[in-house]
Amino acid sequence: MEDALFYDRLQFGFTITFHYLFPQLTMGLSILLVIFKGLYLKTGLEKYNKAAKFWAKIFAVNFVMGVVTGIPMEFQFGTNWARFSELTGNIIGQTLAMEGMYSFFLESTFLGLFLFGEKRLGNKLHFVAGLLVMIGTQLSGLFIIATHSWMQFPVGHEILESGKFILTDFGALFTNPWLWPSYLHNQVASLVTASFVVGGIGAFYALSEKYKEQASLYLKTAVISGLISSLLLAFPLGDWLAKLVAEHQPVTFAAMEGHFYTEESVELTMIGQPNMKEKRLDNKISVPGVLSFLTYNRWDAEIKGLTEFDESLWPTNVPALYYAYHIMVGLGTIFIGLMGLSALLLWRKKLEKSKLILWALMLAIPFPYIANTAGWYTSEMGRQPWLVYGLLRTQEGISQVVSSGNALFTLLGFIGLYIMLGLLFLLLVGKIINQGPEPKTINN
Repeated sequence: MEDALFYDRLQFGFTITFHYLFPQLTMGLSILLVIFKGLYLKTGLEKYNKAAKFWAKIFAVNFVMGVVTGIPMEFQFGTNWARFSELTGNIIGQTLAMEGMYSFFLESTFLGLFLFGEKRLGNKLHFVAGLLVMIGTQLSGLFIIATHSWMQFPVGHEILESGKFILTDFGALFTNPWLWPSYLHNQVASLVTASFVVGGIGAFYALSEKYKEQASLYLKTAVISGLISSLLLAFPLGDWLAKLVAEHQPVTFAAMEGHFYTEESVELTMIGQPNMKEKRLDNKISVPGVLSFLTYNRWDAEIKGLTEFDESLWPTNVPALYYAYHIMVGLGTIFIGLMGLSALLLWRKKLEKSKLILWALMLAIPFPYIANTAGWYTSEMGRQPWLVYGLLRTQEGISQVVSSGNALFTLLGFIGLYIMLGLLFLLLVGKIINQGPEPKTINN
């Protein structure tokens, strides 16, 4: 049974990690598409319309890949995680169905109109189509994170003698105190990803000395949106979410920070290595009292350590959780620095002449993906050993008839398939970038 649990978790972890590479871009990029199209309506300058149409192509490829890679996860609820679906389906089925029925169809329908209907719709209706794509994309994130938030902080339910969870208050799913900080943090993080992708492609064109007007527009848009979103992600959103974890999941908070013993005036560790055998952090670099102040706004505040709790309640893999959290925070800090420096150069009209920063922006494209993935790992590993926090353990949610061999076999199949899909995705996006945002003219 433990082997089956391991491979079930590994399979779902792999498929959702690959899947989330795509919606984390589309959720943020949809906002920038509306901004480009809105600026075109306001100014009449064709450069904004070109930008909207160019990035709509990349959005479409990501959207299709997100749909294709999202389907296997839905099936896993009925195969590997059948018991979890049986027990909680009355609740999670509500939000997952809403995601499919409302946001997906809204997004897909109006994306088609935005891609192919500009001439027939006219500019105003074309803008409305883009706006509805953005709304559908944001709603999709809301419904998924409402599901995730209920698993982190279960509300509005009762548990029958059979162990089944029954929804008693539908509204509680959307007034859940865990939902809005998680949702806003996730959506702003996706805007960080979109900003770095747009800025990275703009830097690529600037370094290649191609499509200079578009390159300048991409860089300006990306640096402004990237700086604002990176700052918001750290404060107030990251601070809000961390305080929520400290309040409701103190054992998770202690593991994230590598904090083993209950103390007052707790230091903030920036770098360290969890030593589980001796229950301490090795080779750490820390600042005295800062964690207490950031968590409770008091330098002398007490924070509970891991040893305060029974080890059966500890997150399953404390070192992995600790590293995931610190990778996310560390990269987020770097993003603020890079976008801040880029904004200064933009203000001084020197950004496009600074090859060092342009190279940095171009090479930084993968890192928001890494940070977002690390953030999700922090959230999911932090909830362990629970599927529904405090109520349903992870091993209680797996199927009793899917063996570890079956899970491993299908995992290998997914790995092979997703490698091919990944290569196809890179070829398609590479082709769009190579063709560029400017329409090619044919000389007779």
